[in-house]
Amino acid sequence: MNIHCFTSFSFSYLNRARVLAATIKKFHPDWVFWAVITDQAPDSFIFDRDMESFDRLLWGQDLRGEASEQWLFKHDIVEACTAVKGYAMKAILAAGAEKVIYLDPDIAVFSSLEDVVSSLDSHSIVLTPHQTQPETAEMAIRDNEITSLRLGVYNLGFLAIRNDKAGNEMANWWCDRLSTMCYDLPEEGVFVDQKWCDLIPALFDQVGILRDPGFNVASWNLSHRRVHVDQTGCILANESKLKFFHFTKLGPLGDVMTRRYAGPDSDVYELWMWYKNAVEDSTDRRIPERWWYYSTYRDGERIQKKDRVTYRQRKDLQAAFSDPFASGQGTFQSWLRSNAE
Repeated sequence: MNIHCFTSFSFSYLNRARVLAATIKKFHPDWVFWAVITDQAPDSFIFDRDMESFDRLLWGQDLRGEASEQWLFKHDIVEACTAVKGYAMKAILAAGAEKVIYLDPDIAVFSSLEDVVSSLDSHSIVLTPHQTQPETAEMAIRDNEITSLRLGVYNLGFLAIRNDKAGNEMANWWCDRLSTMCYDLPEEGVFVDQKWCDLIPALFDQVGILRDPGFNVASWNLSHRRVHVDQTGCILANESKLKFFHFTKLGPLGDVMTRRYAGPDSDVYELWMWYKNAVEDSTDRRIPERWWYYSTYRDGERIQKKDRVTYRQRKDLQAAFSDPFASGQGTFQSWLRSNAE
């Protein structure tokens, strides 16, 4: 079976993508693993794919073709690395993959994902919901259920597609939406790619929902998923093998949400400790913290989110300034300075 897996990231998340690739290859060495990187390496770092665990590489900034920098300027780093997922999915399907699995770079795999593969035998599209059991405490309802209503029922840190009619229809639709409307705008009913996918079960046939508690374990569902290690050393979520854990918000926020819902005796803290050490071991100090090539104008001034929003909302500015990253007289940057309130 020709199975491909991909993730999307910038160089500031290369350390996490390395951990993901290593854990995928541990259980599925025969899968083709793609890195989709929407970035350019800093001068201090030389990226050598031959030294990485990535089988294939796509540059996100090349997937749009012409005017890609105009398009990138409209997005912040999270929006951009998400928006290219649709283009990458289509490219990988076109390369001949029979089944394609997407995983966020801050995920680690802890056992075989053959259940995903087998689910794609009977479904064209497979999703995982954030929650699979109702909350009862008001705080958990607000943190988890209401957040899912705002930001999306299904976690798009995972998506699986079979290369068939329904799978390609969904990939084309998803790519179209992400090409023009992959923004962090929950007040308008849009949250990058995730909120769009609430529509998938209504719009497409052959959609499967993985409700096994071993999939997509994260801080937002620890209130109903007990992570523990059994006497044989197997990591379980409730009584199911842990397939993958989503280590969102590595740092204080992730720690707070984990403590809030895991309780004091959970083995999940050992998982977090392992992950933090694995990410640290995979970190290259030559990459500046929070690096993203497209985060600044060419003179080094950081691009503010409001600058990006202004540009994407104004067709006249897009026509007048074909290179929004440029600095100096007659550029979008100088126009902003002249028109600052």
